Amino acid sequence: RGSFSSRSEAKAGRTDLIFLIRFRHCCLLRNQRCLLAYLYDRLLRIRALRWEYGSVLPNTVQFHMSAEEVEWFNQYKKSLATYMRSVGGEEGLDLTQDLKPPKSLYIEVRCLRDYGEFEIDDGTTVLLKKNSQHFLPRWKCEQLIRQGVLEHILS
Repeated sequence: RGSFSSRSEAKAGRTDLIFLIRFRHCCLLRNQRCLLAYLYDRLLRIRALRWEYGSVLPNTVQFHMSAEEVEWFNQYKKSLATYMRSVGGEEGLDLTQDLKPPKSLYIEVRCLRDYGEFEIDDGTTVLLKKNSQHFLPRWKCEQLIRQGVLEHILS
């Protein structure tokens, strides 16, 4: 109500109020830019979570996200999956593998919880039980390491 009366008074000839109206408008634009920068930063962080954790976020992370952010994450996840299926031939190409260049193709891992049977490329299956250790292909293990099922043993 105050801004309406200020506008009408300024139009009527109160030129001293023009400065106040412009100043208020600049403050509103600055606040809008700050909010948009904050929201954009959150989206960038949510996008990075997809690459770090995979397609399923931990509950502790999802708890701190709004419904719109969860919806954006799901749309981004679908778009990324569609793109990965479209490149790399029949099986597609998983771009989320090897976020850091590997030093070796096989790694030693320890199972942190019971997972069940896990199939390797050559058709052999490995039973992943809690505290069991295995020497497995890195690219098959990375997703399970991010999910907390396996732990990379550094010797």
